[in-house]
Amino acid sequence: MSVSATIKSIQDIMRKDAGVDGDAQRISQLGWMLFLKIFDDREEECEILYDDYVSPMPEDLRWRNWASDPEGMTGDKLLSFVNNELFPRLKDLPAPEGASPMVFVIRSIFEDSYNYMKNGTLIRQVINKIEDGIDFNNTKDRHTFGDIYEKILKDLQSAGNAGEFYTPRAVTQFMVDQTNPRLGERLMDPACGTGGFLASVIDLVRRADVKSVEDEKVLRHSIAGTEKKSLPHLLCTTNMILHGIDVPVNIVHGNSLARPLRDYSEADRVDVVVTNPPFGGQEEDGIEKNFPAVYQTRETADLFLVMIMHRLKAGGRCAIVLPDGFLFGEGVKTKIKEKLLAEFNLHTIVRLPNGVFNPYTGIKTNLLFFEKEGKTTDVWYYEHPYPAGAKSYNKTKPIRIEEFAPEKEWWTNRTETEQAWCVPVAEIIRNNYNLDIKNPHVEEVDLGDPEEILAQYQSARAAADETRAELLSEIRGALE
Repeated sequence: MSVSATIKSIQDIMRKDAGVDGDAQRISQLGWMLFLKIFDDREEECEILYDDYVSPMPEDLRWRNWASDPEGMTGDKLLSFVNNELFPRLKDLPAPEGASPMVFVIRSIFEDSYNYMKNGTLIRQVINKIEDGIDFNNTKDRHTFGDIYEKILKDLQSAGNAGEFYTPRAVTQFMVDQTNPRLGERLMDPACGTGGFLASVIDLVRRADVKSVEDEKVLRHSIAGTEKKSLPHLLCTTNMILHGIDVPVNIVHGNSLARPLRDYSEADRVDVVVTNPPFGGQEEDGIEKNFPAVYQTRETADLFLVMIMHRLKAGGRCAIVLPDGFLFGEGVKTKIKEKLLAEFNLHTIVRLPNGVFNPYTGIKTNLLFFEKEGKTTDVWYYEHPYPAGAKSYNKTKPIRIEEFAPEKEWWTNRTETEQAWCVPVAEIIRNNYNLDIKNPHVEEVDLGDPEEILAQYQSARAAADETRAELLSEIRGALE
């Protein structure tokens, strides 16, 4: 059975269990199980590679010792073990002096995870499907699982607020490619979700720069992410293990905005940020107090941008997804844009069309690229068009990386085209820092004078009412 079919059959089994309600719980249930299986497979590799390897897991809680035997525990005995042994002990895993950092990773995974399943026999069926259907030490299975993993994330779309978890792969890859992180640079995603940006960075740096074991160690220690919600944090940690980050201690479960800006030191600064922070939401009371008064707001995406600007090193660079509302917004948004243009070089805004993030959100979005080097003199805009024949994107026809080829070609040799235009910063400042500048090469449709349109509407409505009255009169006459 293929990996894809295995995942589908697991989800079908879970649907039979009375304790699992909806996609979010199914994904969460599958998440901690896959984590334990993937971690156990990685431990098998480590035991071969390192003679002195010691597992951070208690022996009886390792996947191989309670799950891998298809004829092992089942029914009420298995349910009791999971609820009364596995979860309580992993949530409070001992961490004596000198313990593996992985102890803290495991504890953070299980402190907010739950066993939703109530039927031990069905739990055994799921475990056997995972054990028999996927070998994470098999390169082919591991590669295939990358696509399946993405499918799992897409399944979250019906679980509510799923847009926070998933950025289309093409958008992620384009942002990472154009930011071009190098080996030795410190990179972070402060709202890392399930780790799509971090995985893309790992793949790029490995292809371009990693030539030795020492290079690999440098890469592993230079990647960092923070995620507020427990489910995407679990999936991100698992994703990092799949990408060869054996001890993903730099994937933190927490809120990046909860630390006051004044508490950051030079050692906390980073070279590169690639991120898609949650937007359209409001932070809890008090979070805004961690920021200078002039930038205090409860709008999440605005606070993330301020925090990112604060943490970038001199010469650092950022690629961030932001909604249209930030571009034309006023008040605190104006102050943030004033700082952005005065202290950073906002060199590029890629304007994405509607539907890129469907079905998660229909909000129009933009990719902002800026560097902490000098100040902004000009902002280049590039309006990403739909592919030929398309009028929108959807889950069966998402945006593809091939569509960004024109942007990539234009990137290093910028000229004005039907899609690209340049705006001097002085013009933006004159317009009160409004970055919502339309493509000047596209003629705007003249919709006419609003008062004239209203008068025409009222006249048409009156004519329709008159016609309806005449028709009713004729019908009554015919019936008499």
